[in-house]
Amino acid sequence: MAIELVVFDCDGVLFRSENANIAFYNEVLRLAGEPPLDDWGLAACHALSSAQLFERYYSDRPHRLQRLRVIAQELDYSPFYELMEPHPRLRSLLEELRCSYRTAMATNRGKTTQGVLEHFDLSELFDFAVGALDVARPKPHPDMLLKCIEHFGVTADAAVYVGDQVSDAESARSAGLRFVAMGSTLPHEEWRIESLEELEKIIRRL
Repeated sequence: MAIELVVFDCDGVLFRSENANIAFYNEVLRLAGEPPLDDWGLAACHALSSAQLFERYYSDRPHRLQRLRVIAQELDYSPFYELMEPHPRLRSLLEELRCSYRTAMATNRGKTTQGVLEHFDLSELFDFAVGALDVARPKPHPDMLLKCIEHFGVTADAAVYVGDQVSDAESARSAGLRFVAMGSTLPHEEWRIESLEELEKIIRRL
């Protein structure tokens, strides 16, 4: 079946946002009087939602966990947007894709799901955006992607998900979407691109 819908992850696909993610989480931890992210957290913060990340660290300390959740929810993310680097041709590539496909974003971001599109003036280039706060279960569960195909009224085999993490691939497979891996994180995926410039060619092959 021909592809009708292209769904993008946010961090690591549309943006290089490692510095922003690390700075945000370390600021939350600092405000809570906790040490900064360790090596595991530095890697995991790009794939997990904030709820998932904090639960890994503090599930045995529920009061501290709740405090971190409140701080993360209340902390103004505006200064951290400046640390995010959009793909150099992001706008023009999305405009080209939208000549043939509908577009959506599915991300484990929470309160900043819409904010990141608004800050970078990309809202008009996405027909739909869903984040961790919009579903019962974030990635690697399929809830976000199922919500996307339901919103557009398309079947799973008419949609493709572009992501860069194991959780993205697992989410796509559970939802029945075809998956395109971005970058070198998932070298064994059947469909993989090094840059968004390669995406439309891959979609046509799919």
